Amino acid sequence: MEVQVIKIGNSKGFRINKAILERYNITDKMELILEKNQMILRPISEPRKGWDIAFQEMHKNGDDQLMIDDVFEDDQFEEWK
Repeated sequence: MEVQVIKIGNSKGFRINKAILERYNITDKMELILEKNQMILRPISEPRKGWDIAFQEMHKNGDDQLMIDDVFEDDQFEEWK
């Protein structure tokens, strides 16, 4: 795909059309990789973004308790020594 390089303030850049942005889930940031005379643009994936806030909210609501005990009554810890 050929794109036009345009002036943006004191810099230059290019536009990415909406269909490409949606298809590759590009929102605010992209990673720019320079290698072998190529520029590679890759969306930045942040799958755990916001988890810290969600966990704080869970703790505040008392929803951060274990669903099962982490130690079972029939565990034989002596065999692990």
